[in-house]
Amino acid sequence: MTLDVDAGELAARTFASPREAAVVALMAAGIVKASSGSVLIGDYDPRVQSVHCKRIAGFVPHEPMALDERDFGAYVAYRAALWNVDARAAFAHATALRAALGDMHEAFAFPIIGALIASPELIVLDRPVPAYAERILRVADRRAVFSTHTNVAAARAFRGSGALRASRA
Repeated sequence: MTLDVDAGELAARTFASPREAAVVALMAAGIVKASSGSVLIGDYDPRVQSVHCKRIAGFVPHEPMALDERDFGAYVAYRAALWNVDARAAFAHATALRAALGDMHEAFAFPIIGALIASPELIVLDRPVPAYAERILRVADRRAVFSTHTNVAAARAFRGSGALRASRA
């Protein structure tokens, strides 16, 4: 499979199983390394330069987080420290993202906010909730977005600006 996603472009792929979708999403974010072939994130190979890849690609897992609004400040501080981002700037950015996500449940909003704290160039979404597509794409702004899905209807929800290429892998 070859996939090129440029800044401001949206790409969604459907897979036969949640496992396949998750593995491809993890590979696209540089978290799981390919045992054959090659994966490049930007100009970096995750097998050699994994830290660079993780700074370029913000990963949003499928599973909701077991945190609630009371944990927001601590979570943002943790993510800011993880990526060596100024804590006050990170909190202001996270607060603006939280407002832009509207009434999205925090269990789904926090992973998106956490992925965006370091201002990555690419957002990788593992089987995101289709009902939140518009809000997710709004906060992704002009970043490249890659999402995995297990059905075409869910992938279609991420059409956004019409730049989406939905296909079956």
